[in-house]
Amino acid sequence: MEIVKGILLVICGILIVLVLMQSSKSTDVNNIMSGGTSDLFKNRKERGSELVISRLTLILGLVFVITCLVLSFL
Repeated sequence: MEIVKGILLVICGILIVLVLMQSSKSTDVNNIMSGGTSDLFKNRKERGSELVISRLTLILGLVFVITCLVLSFL
């Protein structure tokens, strides 16, 4: 049980760092709120490090949820 809690703590730390490393999309939100021209529906593909960080965040998020479920049933 202590091992699962330790794993959860490590995953939390890594998730925090990965989320902080992701590129900011706040300019898009500001354009939407102010009514400015927006590229909201424009196809943008993540490339390189952005793609890696995005996928790692998704994978670690899923591992986090699964670990929390396992911990709640133990």
